[in-house]
Amino acid sequence: MAILHWTQPLHFPTAFTSPPLFFSSSISSRTVHCKSTKDNHNNTALVWFKHDLRIDDHPALITASNYRSILPLYIFDRRIVSRFSDETLEIALLALADLRKDLKNHGSNLMIKFGDAEEIIPELVTKVNAVDVFVEEEVEYNLRNMVHSVEQSLSNVSSGPPRIVLWRTPFYDVKSLKELPASYVDFEKLKLAPTSPLECPVLPCCDLDLDWDNVPTVGDLKRYMHENIWKLNQSWTSIKVISAESILRRDQLGRVNTQNHMTEVLEEPNMVEDTDQFNLLNKPTQMEEQEKSVFASRTGNVVGGGTSVVLNALAGYLRYLEDTSKDDWREVHEKLRNAESRTGASFRVLFGSALFLGIISRRRVYYEAIKYEKERNAGFLSPFGYSAETVAAAVDTVSSMEWYWVMALKSQIYNEGLYPIRIWRWNGYVVQYTVVGREGPAILLVHGFGAFLEHFRDNAKCIADAGNRVWAITLLGFGKSEKPNIIYTELIWAQLLRDFVVDVVGEPVHLVGNSIGAYFAAIVAGLWPALVRSVVLMNTAGSIVPSYSSVPLAEERQTSGVSWLGSRILSFYLKMSVGSIVKNCYPSNKGRADDWLINEMLRAASCTNVCCPDRCNQSTRISSLILESIFKFNLSIPLNYLLEPFEGKVLIIQGMKDPLSKSSFILSMFKRHCSGVETKELDAGHCPHDERPEEVNSFICEWVQTFERNLQQC
Repeated sequence: MAILHWTQPLHFPTAFTSPPLFFSSSISSRTVHCKSTKDNHNNTALVWFKHDLRIDDHPALITASNYRSILPLYIFDRRIVSRFSDETLEIALLALADLRKDLKNHGSNLMIKFGDAEEIIPELVTKVNAVDVFVEEEVEYNLRNMVHSVEQSLSNVSSGPPRIVLWRTPFYDVKSLKELPASYVDFEKLKLAPTSPLECPVLPCCDLDLDWDNVPTVGDLKRYMHENIWKLNQSWTSIKVISAESILRRDQLGRVNTQNHMTEVLEEPNMVEDTDQFNLLNKPTQMEEQEKSVFASRTGNVVGGGTSVVLNALAGYLRYLEDTSKDDWREVHEKLRNAESRTGASFRVLFGSALFLGIISRRRVYYEAIKYEKERNAGFLSPFGYSAETVAAAVDTVSSMEWYWVMALKSQIYNEGLYPIRIWRWNGYVVQYTVVGREGPAILLVHGFGAFLEHFRDNAKCIADAGNRVWAITLLGFGKSEKPNIIYTELIWAQLLRDFVVDVVGEPVHLVGNSIGAYFAAIVAGLWPALVRSVVLMNTAGSIVPSYSSVPLAEERQTSGVSWLGSRILSFYLKMSVGSIVKNCYPSNKGRADDWLINEMLRAASCTNVCCPDRCNQSTRISSLILESIFKFNLSIPLNYLLEPFEGKVLIIQGMKDPLSKSSFILSMFKRHCSGVETKELDAGHCPHDERPEEVNSFICEWVQTFERNLQQC
């Protein structure tokens, strides 16, 4: 059967135009213009909604409007909704109700189904004799697999398999995705122009005699989630509800190891993260009480509702500098102030869920922001920046999201790296990872500051070839993973690793980290030990604190003038000196600090978060965001505290020529204050895994093999 890509190109960033629609084949990677739709006047199309809960700026609906009839469909498939927080689920329900209303106003309807898409879609295709199934293209590995599985199930349709038509709504008129520059700085030089979002046309009269079902209530959805997800392995997935701050605050180290301890923790309401799915079973919904509000709850900062609600909230957000008598806009202004942890950060906080669910498109946000900016400036756009910080925040956020989405899509279609890249979304952010090996113990590799998963270029495959399954991740803010405008902390990165183990790996892992990545690994092991089989720390950050009496918990982090200035000075210094700095970290094998590694680090520093308020050079804005975190890091949680539950399960690999630390002293402290720690010394610097990969691979493989053998004998 055929599977097609269909895109409506969007340029960036000066004059708005309306380019033609076109298809591109995902199999042959060739592009052809959209054929005349007259042949479809007697046909039926099925439009499968997932993360596109709108009729505004929806290219698939525009093309489907030329068919005789349309079957719009939303499926509560566990692989989709299990990724949503309870608040996001509630917002999705409101959006679906609004989507059905809008579709009816345009002559159509929305079918609601529960179950697996592979079973539901073929059945409906057969009933209505659909010839095309429109599906928005995804970048997440699991969702792409799900669409592929649906494609395979449709090949068995007796009346003939329909086409799967993949569509997207990009900002950029990229003629060749393969030729897209890997650096945002180079991409900016293309100076592409934007096109306008699309209005929904009148849709064909809905004359299909089907059971459309009702939009479920929150209670219905809770019961469905409980029956189909939570009872599978509640104790494992529930680990995610325990925040790092709560464990440190209550000194609950190790309490999540067993079901009894998990139950004990969950009985403490302050121990549970408000954003986690476990609350879906316990927290009553507040959405029904928010009839006059554009927010999901009175205490939260997340805009929730249908497209009209989100557009109204966006209008209020953009007009923050203006006085208003509208109560809902005043509420938006109040929430904006509460969410502004750093300049411009409030937009993603308020509108992140709406963008993730596709209640509003990224380019609609861009269009509305630019339109308002022109209204403020007599129809002109200043080359020196935007006149309102809210306009800058909106434009920069959606531009950044679009850039990382396009780069993620490119990585899924073209395998150009050392390892095949997969995409995982964490809290809506795009995160890259890879996995090598088909059987054996699970090992997760965590890179250090300024690095990325490719820093394990000569480790992942070799370790996998020894009979292991190896995952390597590029942490949020680094490499080609997204760099959102947030305050980065060691606990945020640790919680990302926690969720990765639960959501992606799905079983306890041997955690292997280098530098600050080793410290993150130690935090995961110490706070959520049920996720970790053993720990391997290579030239780790952090310290040993003999006879610690308490564990310090950092106060809420905020940006400051000192960290802002310091990050920019440090960014400039690093860019000028990155070659010599990296080579100094490879004292015994400087050849490993090669041009590829240095250029990748420079590229990663220039492919950034465009989400910064100052309109300076992108390469400066990007790395500065991450570098600010250096001035806010709290490395005071003692390593001996974190590793206490892991006696006999910790391997320390130390490059003895590390220019960043006193290796002999560190090893002596580990031996004196961490029981059962095994150590390995290497003639290497700060990155022994890359400087001496053969030796480090041997250490890790031997360690894991011995650990697993001893475990089986117990």
